[in-house]
Amino acid sequence: MVHEIILHNFASSPFSEKVRLVLGIKGLSWRWSEIPSMLPKPDLTPMTGGYRKTPVMQIGADIFCDSQLIIRELERRFPATSVTPHGQGLPYGLGFWTDRVLFMATVTLIFGEIGHMVPEDFKKDREAMSGGAFSVDAMKRATPAMRDQWRAHAGFIAEQLSDHRSFLEGGKPTLADINCYMNFWFIKNAVPQTAANLLKEFPLIEAWCGRVKAIGHGLHTSIDSKEALRIAKEATPDAKRADDPFDPQGLKPGDNVKVGADDYGKDQIAGEIVFGNAHEIAILRSDPSVGDVVVHFPRAGFTVTPS
Repeated sequence: MVHEIILHNFASSPFSEKVRLVLGIKGLSWRWSEIPSMLPKPDLTPMTGGYRKTPVMQIGADIFCDSQLIIRELERRFPATSVTPHGQGLPYGLGFWTDRVLFMATVTLIFGEIGHMVPEDFKKDREAMSGGAFSVDAMKRATPAMRDQWRAHAGFIAEQLSDHRSFLEGGKPTLADINCYMNFWFIKNAVPQTAANLLKEFPLIEAWCGRVKAIGHGLHTSIDSKEALRIAKEATPDAKRADDPFDPQGLKPGDNVKVGADDYGKDQIAGEIVFGNAHEIAILRSDPSVGDVVVHFPRAGFTVTPS
């Protein structure tokens, strides 16, 4: 049975925007399941086992966590309009720069400005996610240095566009555009006047942002989270057991492990290995609300620990 793509996300999530744009480039139809921006996530936790981050993609009883792996899976399933036409490796590595170094500068600029308006429950959630204090004062103090860094990183992108190409790798949008655009989208939506001031120096980036935004998100319709649970429960995971002879820890299908992010949102998700490789680890887990599901994580940026 062919199952629909369900993206569990919320509108202001920058990492969800990456996936939504990939769906737009590929011209795919999908379902939007609205989730809270913070815990609890009562209709998502049964599928993921407690994974905190957004977005999560569901296809039947296969659950894909982290935008990196979600995009890789969309490329595998829908290769016709590729977002990695110039090679499938380095674009994902580029994401580590945009998702971590540039993203943290962006976060500091945003919350250094509007952090005083953030509700206390959001602050507490993000403290639990990061393992550190959500200090608006600290972000304000860091803002001058982060402005310098943000400008320097934006300068890399501006240089790439300096020959007036339409997109970062030429005439068509690719994963390079998706990865880089996320931070501009986030800051433009959160603190538009600050973004406008920062981008005065970079008119080519401003124009490029307009072209990326125009891609859109494909055709999507909403789906109730209870319906998504039902779909998972009635489906059978597609993932098949497969050995990984090169696993650095000697892990194999059937082994019990815990998987968690290595930067923030480090909650450990327990399950039984179905398969693993250099890019992905898939674990089987069960919950009364969904039955058996296979939860897929990237290997880069995640820890896998025997349990």
